[in-house]
Amino acid sequence: MADRVHAFTDDALADHDAVGLAAAIRSGEVSPEELARAAIVRAERVEPALHAIQHECFDPPRYARKRSGVWYGVPTLMKDNADVAGMPTCHGSIAFRPRIAARDDAYTRQFLSTGVTLIGKTRMPEFGLSPTTEFQTGEPTVNPWNPDYSVGGSSGGGAALVAAGVVPVAHGNDGGGSLRIPAACAGLVALKPTRARHLDNAQARQLPIRLVSEGVLTRTVRDTAAYTAAAERYWRNPRLAPVGLVEGPDNRQLRTGLLLGSGTGDEPDAESRMAVERAAKSLEQAGHRVEAMGVPFARRYADDFLLYWALLAHMALLTGKITHGRSFDRAALDDLTKGLARYHRERFVGSPAALYRLRRAKRIYDRVFTRYDIVLSPVTTHTVPPLGYLSPTVPADELIDRLRRYAGYTPMNNVTGSPAISVPMGLGANGLPVGVMCSAAYGDERTLLEIGYLLEADNPFPRITASK
Repeated sequence: MADRVHAFTDDALADHDAVGLAAAIRSGEVSPEELARAAIVRAERVEPALHAIQHECFDPPRYARKRSGVWYGVPTLMKDNADVAGMPTCHGSIAFRPRIAARDDAYTRQFLSTGVTLIGKTRMPEFGLSPTTEFQTGEPTVNPWNPDYSVGGSSGGGAALVAAGVVPVAHGNDGGGSLRIPAACAGLVALKPTRARHLDNAQARQLPIRLVSEGVLTRTVRDTAAYTAAAERYWRNPRLAPVGLVEGPDNRQLRTGLLLGSGTGDEPDAESRMAVERAAKSLEQAGHRVEAMGVPFARRYADDFLLYWALLAHMALLTGKITHGRSFDRAALDDLTKGLARYHRERFVGSPAALYRLRRAKRIYDRVFTRYDIVLSPVTTHTVPPLGYLSPTVPADELIDRLRRYAGYTPMNNVTGSPAISVPMGLGANGLPVGVMCSAAYGDERTLLEIGYLLEADNPFPRITASK
C-alpha cells in the first residue's frame, strides 16, 4: 500500500477543527497570522504529492476585514469555480485563459462572512463534470489516504487538503454529488444543503434546473453545523425554515428508510453495503426505526439525469466564447466534456421531455418523506476507485457508463433540491474511507446534522494519522 500523505504536526493548527481553532483565536492562544503561516507551510509540504491547489494566495493571504465571524482567522481555500476578487477562475479547464475576477461572487461573500483567511483556490475537474479530480493532461489530484486512488470530485482539491490536514475546512459545491462523493472518498463530512439554502453564484442561477448547492468539506460534524448556522446569519432564505445551530443528536425517534439499490439499477459492492448496515445498526441502537425500502424512482430518471448532465457539457462547449472570452478553444476541452456534448447532440430531441420529468421528480421524493424522516443509503455504488478508472482519458462511451453507475445515489438530491449528508463509516479492506449518506425532506438539514452527530459518536471518524 502506498504511504499516506498528510501534513498534521505539532504546530498552531495541530489537529483542531475550525470551531476549535476559532476558539483558540478568541482566547488569544494563537493569531490568524500564525494559523495562516502554519497552513501555508503544510500546503508547501504536501502539495507536490497531492496536486490539490489551483491558485495560491500565500503572500499575502486574504485576511477577514472584520473580527466578528464565527471562524475569524481560520485558514481555508475556495473551489476554483467561484469568483474571488483578484484571483483567476479556471473551472478546471485549460480551454481558455482565465480572467482575474473583479469582485467576489454572491456566495463567495457569504462564505467569507464567517471570517476565514483565504490562502488559495482548489483544483477541480473540467467544469465540475466528473466525480474524480483527474485531467486529460497534467497530474491528478490524489487521495491522501493512498495516492494511487481517486479523491473524488468535483470538489476533490478541497477534500484532499482537508483530509491531509492543510486546513480544517474548505469550500466546495455539489451539482450531482460533488461534495458528498469526495467526502466519502477522503473520510470527511459534507452536507449538500437544500436548494437556495445559501446564495447561488451567477452560473448556477442560469441552469435550466438549479442543481448546484454550495457548502463545505470538514473533518467534524460540529464544523459543518457551525458553518450552516453562520451562513444563515449572513443571509437566510425566508421561504425555508431556519436550521439554527445544531449541537448534538435529538431524542426524537425517526422513521428511517434503508435504501440499498441505486437509481441506475446497480447494487452496492459488499463494503459499501456493510457500511450502510453498520450505520443502520447505530440508528436502531439509538432507538430509531429502520426498515428496508425500494428505489422510489424509475430507472428512466437516471437516464434523464445523464441527458441533462450531457446537456450542461454541450452548453459549456457551445457558449464557451461568450462565457470565458475569445481565448476559448473547444479543441482543448477534455475528452469527457466532448464525449458528453456528443452524447447530448445525438439525443437532444429528448431533452425537453427529460427536463419535464426531472422537474416533476420532487413530487415522488416528497411522497417518500410522508413515510420516512430520513433515508439511509450508500454514497456511491462502489468504494474509492483507483486513479485512471474514471479518468477523462478512458474512451468516452465507456467512461460515461462508469461514471453513471458509480454516482448512482447522489444526483436525485440535486434534481429535487433536497438535502443530504455524507459521513465516514470506517475504512475498507484497502485502508481507504467508506462513507454513507442520509437524505431528508426538503428544508430539513437540521435532522441530518443531528443524525451526523449520532453516527460520529457511535462510529468515531477515521483519522489519517492513525497507524496503517
